[in-house]
Amino acid sequence: MVESADRDVNRALRARFDEVYGQYQRIRSGLDELQGRLAELRVTERSDDGQVTVIAGARGELINVEVAPSVFHDRDAKALSRKITTTVLRASAAAIAATRELVAGYLPPGSPSVEFLHTNDFGALLGRADTVLSRGE
Repeated sequence: MVESADRDVNRALRARFDEVYGQYQRIRSGLDELQGRLAELRVTERSDDGQVTVIAGARGELINVEVAPSVFHDRDAKALSRKITTTVLRASAAAIAATRELVAGYLPPGSPSVEFLHTNDFGALLGRADTVLSRGE
């Protein structure tokens, strides 16, 4: 009886291991593709009046700023500065959101890494480790 129960437990553990290992293999095989897609990711934002165009990369980094010649007719440096800053911030936020969405597509739903990408809360990322360490496992 005990031997049968042990075999059942071993089968269940093996099935769970195969499932987790399969998830790992899918994630690992997609990382090269993900890395390439992130390297190519570009987000373009324009100011409300279309005079400023900003391109940001996957980490929200500034790639390019274009200013339409018509902006110089106003001769208002502070307004132009605000317009550029606002457009850069929008492009950066949009790029980071696009990166989160892209990366989340390569990770299992509900994984701590996906939660971290959405919340930037290290508690979500390290929650499992914290639980294990607090139990002394």
